[in-house]
Amino acid sequence: MPVILNTDEVEERDRAEFVHEALGATMVPIELHWPGHRRSVAAHGVVTDLGDLTVCAGRTTALRVERTTALARDSMEPSIFINVQLSGSSMVLQHDREAVLRPGELVMYDSTSPYTLLNDTGMTGNFFRIPHSALAMPHDMIRAACAVKLGPGHPVTSLTHDYLRRLAADPALTTAVNADLVGHPSIELIRAVIATHLRADELAAEPMAATLQMRILEYARRHLHDPGLSAEQIAAAHHISVRYLYKVLAASGISLADWIRTRRLEACRQALAADAAVAVGAVARRHGFSDLSSFSRAFRAEYGMSPSEWRKH
Repeated sequence: MPVILNTDEVEERDRAEFVHEALGATMVPIELHWPGHRRSVAAHGVVTDLGDLTVCAGRTTALRVERTTALARDSMEPSIFINVQLSGSSMVLQHDREAVLRPGELVMYDSTSPYTLLNDTGMTGNFFRIPHSALAMPHDMIRAACAVKLGPGHPVTSLTHDYLRRLAADPALTTAVNADLVGHPSIELIRAVIATHLRADELAAEPMAATLQMRILEYARRHLHDPGLSAEQIAAAHHISVRYLYKVLAASGISLADWIRTRRLEACRQALAADAAVAVGAVARRHGFSDLSSFSRAFRAEYGMSPSEWRKH
């Protein structure tokens, strides 16, 4: 059951303490320092547990977060945090290092050592907590990866950022039913990013293999708008054969063509409902359908009515 944090529902004088207690109970005990008057305190977030992975999607006004030496020695289960920056900028300081984070970048920090998070202007971001025991990486590697931007410009980092952003934003993915389905693979993907950043090839190999299906589908999702999207293109992007691509998907009963068509149709269905001013043909082309008649037939087969009828119903 997600925990919702919303300072709009709290008296202004109580907001700072409310946020402090809520984050301490759901994520990690920390000290918070808000610049200016207490009236400037504003924070909104949703915290969800997906097995060993805890997800916090939130936004806040300017603040400084500190996990002090005393707090770092508390009884909390040793954990790492991944910060996915969506807007604004922030700084992470740990182990005498600092990383300035901007949208599209990832950084890691560790609960077992003191750290400081600085946010001078307000930000929107997603935070992911993983116990050391679930991450299963040597402590010296964890330490080496803290307070540095993880794999800037690396395609695995870019994919992971997009995947984690979608995971935190989609309520359907963060339900109890889906917890086991997405929790463990997400941790494996994060582990792969860390290992790749540290060039720990042997350590990266296992999670890269374990997350291949996830990465294939995420790549396909990001290219649904391309009418030329094909098994050959996807296989080449992942340095595997088309035959192996089909084998990986078949292990979960996934037909690539059906999966792509279904996702495209769903995107079109949502677009048709969202903006009646956009022509049906334009919607179809925008989401990867090059032929209007084929799109209309597929849409009717999926939803029992034509695109125009759907828009009117």
